[in-house]
Amino acid sequence: MRLITQLLLAMTLLLVMPLASAHGVAEGDRAFLESSSGLHIIPYIYLGAKHMVTGYDHLLFLLGVIFFLYRLKDVGIYVTLFALGHSVTLLFGVLSGIHINAYIIDAIIGLSVAYKALDNIGFFPRFCGFSINTKAAVLVFGLFHGFGLATKLQDFTLSADGLVGNIISFNIGVEMGQMIALFGMLMFIILLRKSQHFMRYAFAANMALVTAGVTLTIFQLSGYMWGTV
Repeated sequence: MRLITQLLLAMTLLLVMPLASAHGVAEGDRAFLESSSGLHIIPYIYLGAKHMVTGYDHLLFLLGVIFFLYRLKDVGIYVTLFALGHSVTLLFGVLSGIHINAYIIDAIIGLSVAYKALDNIGFFPRFCGFSINTKAAVLVFGLFHGFGLATKLQDFTLSADGLVGNIISFNIGVEMGQMIALFGMLMFIILLRKSQHFMRYAFAANMALVTAGVTLTIFQLSGYMWGTV
């Protein structure tokens, strides 16, 4: 139990500390986005990949999604559902000009992390008496994650010249970044499964994800309340 506690504390610190800057945009990237005009496929692919790889909330949710998937076919199905969801709302949110409060969206994203971790440890059927369709949940939360990505781009004044192509390129980059991160996560989980204490580590890891998700939600709701006072 002592080892589990230590692992839980260590993972919680590692997961929670970066959350405040999960969607930070470097000044150089900001300057490029606001000063560029026309179609810039490669730069936007790069920015999309960079944003996903450094988007800790998206990666935490993805980690929870694949944690107990043992077949590559299942990994492919769930990752595709997540990608479909966030691709639709990323493109729709930016191109339609619909603005949603970033704090609220990011709070829901935090809840998505906590939800998937709780689902992984069987919380809902055990304590709530019902089960949630995980595929539907991944798709729905993917829609919110896409709006989360869109709100960050909406912070900038983007040129209408080449906007559609640039946003599609950004989305392609997001998917590429997701695949890079997914490979690393799968390698980590495969190595972890080789341990005879895997289930103990898995419980500790998912409790750390719950803590990270709840912390992110509280952090974002606090920002929303203070920002509207």
